[in-house]
Amino acid sequence: MWSKNQPHLHSLLLIVVPFLLVSTASAANPGSDILDKARNITDGETLVSAGGSFTLGFFPPGMLGKRYLGIWFSMDEDAICWVANRDRPLTDARGALMISDRGNLLLIDSSGQVVWSSNTTGTASTTVQLLESGNLVSRDGNASGAITWQSFDHPSNTLLPGMKIGKNLWTGEEWYLTSWHSADDPATGNFRYITDTEGVPQNVMLDGGKRIYRTGPWNGLRFSGVTEMGTYSDMFIYRLTSSPSEITYGYVAKAGTPFSRLVLTDDGLFRRLVWDGSSRAWKIFFQGPRDICDQYGRCGAFGLCNASAPSTSFCSCVRGFSPASPMQWKMRDTSNGCRRNMTLDCGNGISTTDGFVVMQGVKLPDTHNASVDASITLEECRTRCLANCSCLAYAPLDLKGGGTGTGCIIWREDLMDLRHVDGGQSLFLRSAKSELGEVQPPKSFPTGIVIGVTVPLVTIILALVAFWFSPWRRRWNRERISVDNPPRVVDNAPRVEENVAPPNLALLTTSFPAVSLHAVVQATGNFSEANIIGKGGFSVIYKVLIISYT
Repeated sequence: MWSKNQPHLHSLLLIVVPFLLVSTASAANPGSDILDKARNITDGETLVSAGGSFTLGFFPPGMLGKRYLGIWFSMDEDAICWVANRDRPLTDARGALMISDRGNLLLIDSSGQVVWSSNTTGTASTTVQLLESGNLVSRDGNASGAITWQSFDHPSNTLLPGMKIGKNLWTGEEWYLTSWHSADDPATGNFRYITDTEGVPQNVMLDGGKRIYRTGPWNGLRFSGVTEMGTYSDMFIYRLTSSPSEITYGYVAKAGTPFSRLVLTDDGLFRRLVWDGSSRAWKIFFQGPRDICDQYGRCGAFGLCNASAPSTSFCSCVRGFSPASPMQWKMRDTSNGCRRNMTLDCGNGISTTDGFVVMQGVKLPDTHNASVDASITLEECRTRCLANCSCLAYAPLDLKGGGTGTGCIIWREDLMDLRHVDGGQSLFLRSAKSELGEVQPPKSFPTGIVIGVTVPLVTIILALVAFWFSPWRRRWNRERISVDNPPRVVDNAPRVEENVAPPNLALLTTSFPAVSLHAVVQATGNFSEANIIGKGGFSVIYKVLIISYT
């Protein structure tokens, strides 16, 4: 308790606080963004950031008789982004925010009890300022003006541009979002949104200690399961920091971007909201979980979830696997996942017939226990995985350079929380030889095949050309005869005679003379099949005898 650790200050507050609460001369100036030792904030008074974007003050969240100190967007008082005393509400409107002699920021109630403190040590000249970013900072009063405390290091349920979640690897301090208990109760709720720093960093939603949603690992551009991030990358810069001192995730709004916030709701949803000034409302740009396949581990180990599949078959097993409990799968209970059909050929440490099946367009499996090497190529990653009997799958670590990616992620445990996603990544799953399908032909130029196919093809083409033009020549000759020497008609049948004179080519458009059916029947041997020399799509070609009637 603060009163035990600083009894002298407690006694002083019992004397001074009643005066502070009723004094108007010591109140913060309306519209001011700075609080100093000589001022305090009481219920009904506010700090406003220099550009007017954010306001700090007391608010009732809909719960009668309870008051909280918080920060909200000035254009929407219901958009509260930080709460100081979320688990210790004031019971009346006589609370006050002040700076102690030691530079500590204190929230006290009407009886002088401290209900919240920044727990920092400064000087009597310490000042507190509400920045245009929505960050409440406490600065040392000396010349350096160093920040000794800031609200961004103590998130509530909202992540603003410039904030971060993750872990300080030197101190062990963690930053994460916690939901409200309910829509009108800012007390700490059941849900947390964290950056999992083990393996490959990824954001995870927890219900108590249970994983219920996962973004997929960071791939240098975005989280592999949130491909929507690319659709609004013109508005935000995403930052995943991985260094010896910290692993954190945050984002920065580009110039001209509307107000935005990431909110963890009391019912377990994570939303990216952007303010639409024309409608004066928040637009949802992303929400997770967004469908049944975002439920963590929906299809169990080695199960693959597809939200576009029929409602009775969201889950299937990856190639080479079958349901571990077929009867349970028939009853739509897929929690036991899948098991391998064929034993892998690995164990002698010398050679293996195993290979890899490429799974495209997926959210990569949970990387909490995966191993990572950023210094090798994807081909080296394949070789390393194949040489290790415990390696079950691999994938590139970083995609920001384009191509197939660089670096290496290796999974040695069951693949969990695998799903199809539009614009997803490729995962290389270790499989037995019998599951790999047909072996691809060599990539060398197939000279023998080309020659073997080309020669017969050319022969066929030449034969068809000759066949096509031979009837044309016969027709051309007959037409030449009809132009230069009109036939004599005897018994209604034409007499065809030899001609040696060349035709006038300009007259080749003249129509053919009529030939009786009787003449055609005689010439074709009554359409005998023995006289057929070819067939086309629309006709049959016969060998005919040239008949001359005298």
